[in-house]
Amino acid sequence: MGRVAEELRRERFHLRVQQQTGQLEKPNRLREIRRTLARIETTKSQNRKAPGRKGVS
Repeated sequence: MGRVAEELRRERFHLRVQQQTGQLEKPNRLREIRRTLARIETTKSQNRKAPGRKGVS
């Protein structure tokens, strides 16, 4: 998941640059990335709090 999060952060950076220059074609993509990163961070946090739990859905 770390690699995916890093790629999303890079993409988010590039999209923000495009947004500032007025070249952003898919403004909704920023929202998707933000939410996906939040999901990843939430999962990481939950795993840190309960490392002994398995099969958490």
